[in-house]
Amino acid sequence: MNTTPATDTGGTAGTSAVDTVIIGAGQSGLALGYYLAQQHRNFVILDAAARVGDAWRNRWDSLRLFTPAKYDGLPGLPFPGDPLAFPTKDEQADYLEDYATRFHLPVRSNTAVTRLSHDGQRFHVTAGAQRWAAANVILATGAYHLPKTPRFAAELPSDVVQFHSSGYKNAAQLKPGPVLVVGVGNSGAEIALETSRTHETWLAGKPSGEMPFRHGRTAARFLIPMVRFAGMYVLTTNTPVGRKMLPKMAAMATPLIRTKVADLAAAGVHLVPRVAGVQDGVMLDDGRSLPVANVIWCTGFTEAYPWLDIPALPADWREQQHRGIVDALPGLYLLGKDVIFAAASETLPGACRDARYLAKHLAATRAQQDEAEVHSGLAA
Repeated sequence: MNTTPATDTGGTAGTSAVDTVIIGAGQSGLALGYYLAQQHRNFVILDAAARVGDAWRNRWDSLRLFTPAKYDGLPGLPFPGDPLAFPTKDEQADYLEDYATRFHLPVRSNTAVTRLSHDGQRFHVTAGAQRWAAANVILATGAYHLPKTPRFAAELPSDVVQFHSSGYKNAAQLKPGPVLVVGVGNSGAEIALETSRTHETWLAGKPSGEMPFRHGRTAARFLIPMVRFAGMYVLTTNTPVGRKMLPKMAAMATPLIRTKVADLAAAGVHLVPRVAGVQDGVMLDDGRSLPVANVIWCTGFTEAYPWLDIPALPADWREQQHRGIVDALPGLYLLGKDVIFAAASETLPGACRDARYLAKHLAATRAQQDEAEVHSGLAA
C-alpha cells in the first residue's frame, strides 16, 4: 500500500511518472484511491483544497447529509456512530480526512490542476510547477465546479448583499431587511427555512417535486433503503427502465427531500415566481418587484474543466461514456458524476460502487497490457 502521507503538499519541479492521476480528493477520488492502493498501483490524488473534506467543510454551517450514517462510509471504514443519524457536513468532512490518513492515500492538497493534455500516448497533468505523466487520469472533481448565477445579478444595487449558496455560511452574514433566496432546490429550501428565523424571507422559483415521505430516523430505517435500492440497482444503464428514465432524470432538478413546501409555508417563507431580472429591485415573472436587502443565489453549478486541453475530444465526450469509461480517449475516466451508471452514481454508495468498477477495469486493462508485452517479447 502506498505510504505517502495524506496531507503531503510537497512536490518538485520536473515530471513525475505515475500509473494513474486522480483529480479530486472527495469521496469518489478517495474510494478509488482505496482500491488502487489494494492493487499496489503507483498513483496520486490531486486536490485544490487545503484539507481533505473541504468541499463539505466549506458549505453552510447547518448542512446535514440526506443519507443516514450507515450509507455514508467509504470502502474499508464504516461511518462511526449512530447508523440512523444524519451526519453534519463537518462530521462528513472529518471522516474523509481521517479516511485518507488512515489508508495512507497519496493526496496532494493545495494542488490545483491548471492543464491536462495528451500527447497521443500518455496524459500530462500540470499543477503550477508540478507535473505528472500518467497512463490514466480520473476526473473525480464531482458536480460542484463553478457557481452559477444569472447575468443580471451584477445589476443589483451595490447596497444589496448578495452571494451564491457556495458562499453562504449562516444568517449572520446578512444585513437587516428582507432576504430573497433564488432557486427552490434542496439548498434553496433549507437556506430559506434558516433565514426565515431571523429575516423576512422570499423564495423564488418552482419546486420540481417532493419525496413522498417525511425525512428522519423512521425514513432512514424503512424508506430510504428502498430508495437506495431503486437508485443503485433498478435505475441503471443495465435495465430497460433505467435506460428510459436516466436521461430524463439527468435533466430534472432533485426533488425536495428534508424541507418541504409545507414546512416553508409554516415558517412564514413567501413563495414567489422565478426571478426575471432587475428593475427597481428584483423583478419577478409576474411583474412584481421585490425591494430586498439580501439575495442568496441557490442556482446551482456549472460543470466545467477549463484546464482540459485535449482538442481531439469531441464536445459531447462526457456523454460518450459507459460506467465512467470515456469512449473517445482510452485512459480517461469520470467518477462521481450524476447518472454515470445509475441514478445513485453521485451519492456516496453509488460513487463507491462506480469506483470499485473502475478499479477492476483498470486492473484488467493492465493485465491485458502486461500479457501483450510478454507476447511481444516472445515474438522478438
